[in-house]
Amino acid sequence: MDYFEIRIHPVSEEKREILTSLLAEEQFESFVETKDELLAYIQINNYFREKVKQICGQFEVKFTEKRIPDQNWNAEWEKNFEPVLIAGKCYIRAPFHTPRPDYPFEIIIEPKMSFGTAHHETTAMMIEVMMQMDIRGKKVLDMGCGTGILAILACKMGASEVDAIDNNSWAFTNAMENMGKNSASAVTVTMGDIDAAGSGYNILLANINRNVLLCHIPEYSKHIQKGELLMSGFYEQDLTMIRQAAESNTFVFDRSITKNRWVAARFIK
Repeated sequence: MDYFEIRIHPVSEEKREILTSLLAEEQFESFVETKDELLAYIQINNYFREKVKQICGQFEVKFTEKRIPDQNWNAEWEKNFEPVLIAGKCYIRAPFHTPRPDYPFEIIIEPKMSFGTAHHETTAMMIEVMMQMDIRGKKVLDMGCGTGILAILACKMGASEVDAIDNNSWAFTNAMENMGKNSASAVTVTMGDIDAAGSGYNILLANINRNVLLCHIPEYSKHIQKGELLMSGFYEQDLTMIRQAAESNTFVFDRSITKNRWVAARFIK
């Protein structure tokens, strides 16, 4: 699982947002923003230099590339990962950052190779919507949990039971580590797919991608007798498709929020 780090510069805030969206469509998994640069990470087998050259050419920016062996991945994050504050309430940091217990929710994430540090719009929006929900005493499923950040937040918000599931071995190991760092004792981490989920969930969280969501929405419905489904990982133009799939599986559309063309949508059953 070697990765390429693509360092794009100089990048204004406006260009950074569009570039992130375009690169995400090309299977880039993680992004780090610095003052004048955008760092993007992709598995080596998914990287096509000419495609990145074409995208950067549209915005008159330069890029450099560097191969990163998996054992050095966390060191790269330690150089560039900055804390994130969501809605003035949820502070996400790495273990080497200064603690901020003055915020209602503080989450410690050792990102490694897993998706979910709240730097990406989809994770940030999921967190923003979650903080507007009543999760106290609820049974929650975080499907495709990545770092486990959403499961940790659900635990901190008072969920009685949380299942975090991911089919990637790196994500499983990373999520387990992050549960320990956050004392998230209510969370059970499992390596597997939707088939590994239990039943009777009150809230199901899925920040994955459009195709996986469309495929699994019928399964999500089976795991929620009565409750809420919160999804992200797709663009504005995909909302109609996602909504139709959810509504055909007994969900009722509640609302959605958008950031830089990405969408988070909440459904009720």
